[in-house]
This record gives sequence, C-alpha cells and structure tokens, in this order.
Amino acid sequence: MHKYLTKRAIHSFLSLAGLLVLVFFLARLTGDPGNLYLPIDATLEARQEFTKKHGFDDPIYVQFGRYVSDLAQGNLGDSLRKQRPALDVVMEAIPVTLSLAAVAMLVALFGSIIVGSLAAYRPGGVFDRISSISSLAGASAPDFWVAITAILIFSVTLQWLPTSGMGGPLSWIMPIAILIIRPFGLLVQVVRGSMLTVLSSAYVKTARAKGVKESAVIFIHALRNAMLPVITVAGDQAAGIANGAVIVETIFGWPGVGKLMIDSIIQRDFAVVQTSILVTAIVILSINIVVDITYAILDPRIRHK
Repeated sequence: MHKYLTKRAIHSFLSLAGLLVLVFFLARLTGDPGNLYLPIDATLEARQEFTKKHGFDDPIYVQFGRYVSDLAQGNLGDSLRKQRPALDVVMEAIPVTLSLAAVAMLVALFGSIIVGSLAAYRPGGVFDRISSISSLAGASAPDFWVAITAILIFSVTLQWLPTSGMGGPLSWIMPIAILIIRPFGLLVQVVRGSMLTVLSSAYVKTARAKGVKESAVIFIHALRNAMLPVITVAGDQAAGIANGAVIVETIFGWPGVGKLMIDSIIQRDFAVVQTSILVTAIVILSINIVVDITYAILDPRIRHK
C-alpha cells in the first residue's frame, strides 16, 4: 500500500510540475501587461519603470527561474490588478468553486446510483430504455451549449431563474444542473452495467433463494460489489466537474476560481493565473489520490501493485 501511494504521489508531482511550466510560458504569450495597466499615453519611461518593477524586462528564462525560486519558498507573487498576494485572491474564490462542485458531484453520484440500479433491475424495460437514452444524451451534450440554452429558456423566456450571480437558492439550480449532466449520464451507464453483472452472480441468486427482500439484494448485497468501477469513474468525473466549473462560473457569473482564472487571463494577471491553476490542480490531484486510496481499500489486490 505504501509503495503504491508513493508511486501515485510521484506521478502527481511530475504532472503538477509539467503543468506549471506549461502555464508559465503560455501565460506570457497573451501579451505585455503594461498595455492594460498603463494609460494609452504613458511615456516610455513609465513603461520601462513598470516592466522593471515587475521583472518583465528580464529574459523569459530568468523570469522562470525567479518564479521557481519564489515558489519553492511559498511565494506565489502578487496580483497586478488587485495589488495583493495572488494566493489570498485565489483562496477567497476557491470555496465558492468547491461548494458548487461538491453539491453537483453528490447529486450526480447518488442520483446515478439510484437510476442505474433501478434500470439494471429490469433490463430492457421502459425505465431502462428511457434512462439509457437520457443518460447517453446528457453525456454527449456540450456544457456551454446546454448552459446558454438553459439561460434562454428558463431565465429569458420563462423568467423562472436568475441569469447570473450567486444569490439565493434559485441561483444554484442551473449551474448545478449543467455541471451534473455529463457525469450523471456516464455514471448511470457505469452503475447499470456493473449492477447487471453483479445481479447475475451466484451469491445474489443465493440471497434471493433464501428469501432476502429484493430491495436488500439490490442496494446491500449487489450494490457494494458493483461500486468498484463506479468509484473509479466518479473520481474522474469529480475532476471533470472541477474543470467544468471554469465554463459554468464564467457563463453564470459565479465568483469562483474558474471565473477568476478566465478574468485573470484576459487581464494578463500572470500571478493569479498561475496560482489559480496551481490550486485547482492540487485539488484535482488530491481527489484522484483519495479515489486511489478508496479503491485500494475496497480491492486489496491494488495495494500490492
């Protein structure tokens, strides 16, 4: 188990390091921040002072070396726009994203377990066919298109829900619904397939022969053994929800780290871009490690790999 977790931690670290290198150099391709933060009629001296103050006059490899050195000391830089530590700016936004992603993941997971299990109970039935068609459609639908269509229907036409912002309970409905469409569709198919396999196994037939209630057979005996592939896919989808929050928060105007990331890219606030991606990546990698640990606990064979 220790060897397995060590290997996963090394892989996660290398992935994170590669991502940070890529983000650092790609962010610099967006242009000179001085064009945004200085007046149009700024003098050459003012521009030179700005670039020197923030270290933009150094060669790119020198800037990268300084970034790595500061990162090793826990210094993630200051926001150009807000004149505050970039980490503070990101940490103010991350709870909004995590709360939205957590609620969406819980709804998608528990909803898919119920729907997938009921679909597997009577394969080929009306409920099974409806749930299969709906889940496949949801898994294939582009998030941004569904979000824009939902705003047009439920906000503009029917005026049932707010178009944007993080206000009362109604403002949560569309962002959560958009985030769960794809993971819910995929998880329903995984739960259904896994449950069909388990329900045809010998120990389930034995439980039924002993007169165990059908609800207990499905949700206690069968579901526990069908959860291994579900946990794996759920971990991937949790990371996908965190990524999808970037689009959803931007469309619905949620003040989370996704919207902050997009705004910072547009505003060439390099420190905030790098920090927001770093924090998001750490969250996603942590989710994957937790999923790996859970999987290893449920399946002892994994611990010895």
